[in-house]
Amino acid sequence: MKILVLIDGSKWSQKAALHAIEVAKRKNAEVVLFSVLDIVEAKAMAFNFCTQSGICAQLKDYEGRIWEDMHKDIQDEQNSLLSRYKGEKIQCSAKVVEGRVRDEVIREANSGGYSLVVMGTFGRSGKNRVSALLEQIGGAVRPPLLVVR
Repeated sequence: MKILVLIDGSKWSQKAALHAIEVAKRKNAEVVLFSVLDIVEAKAMAFNFCTQSGICAQLKDYEGRIWEDMHKDIQDEQNSLLSRYKGEKIQCSAKVVEGRVRDEVIREANSGGYSLVVMGTFGRSGKNRVSALLEQIGGAVRPPLLVVR
């Protein structure tokens, strides 16, 4: 059995990853921690910073720094989770791709030979509604989808 766990930097994806440990133990499954970084998000964050600070001359520099920070943050989170999985003696790997989140998640879930996809109920925004990603991928992902709250 192979489990895909979606990691986006939220406490909800952390919960999903921890829940997947229990499933992996019971099923003797391999786990793949999967994250998607979207450059559009970095550009939006840089633009927001620029408009709030009034310093827009360095917009490209802000984009680059934010992009680097996004890479570092997700890498740090995945490394922490990899250590946790290793401590639990679960075979686990991590994968980070760049692109549109919806497209990349559907592509990976449907082509990676997964038996289960695990994700958190909410995304990074933590809004009191089901994740926008869940709404986008729910009908397009072929393996069963476990949503952890």
